[in-house]
Amino acid sequence: QVQLMESGGELVQPGESLRLTCTAPGSGFAIYAMAWYRQPPGKEREMVARIVVNGDVDYGDSVRGRFTISRHRVGNVSYLQMNNLKPEDTAVYYCNIRTNLGGFWGQGTQVTVSS
Repeated sequence: QVQLMESGGELVQPGESLRLTCTAPGSGFAIYAMAWYRQPPGKEREMVARIVVNGDVDYGDSVRGRFTISRHRVGNVSYLQMNNLKPEDTAVYYCNIRTNLGGFWGQGTQVTVSS
């Protein structure tokens, strides 16, 4: 079992920025892709951003141009830079990875955008 840990979620005002971090400590596995999903209150989970080993990046339509996903191999770290946050970005954000051991989810971190 790969234990993912998300951090960085907090209460911010509209227009502000926030960076989320996902870490997958340990060794003995290879990460093929890292992704961020979110689940707004009362709604279904949706894909936010995904990056694969060849560097290809996908973004959800609602965040394209505002959010940026990046990956640092050392420490198996993924970042989600969120700019120009809007109230509709309020959600629990989840880290997801695909590895040679299977797929894994983090516990989520709450992002609230409100004045």
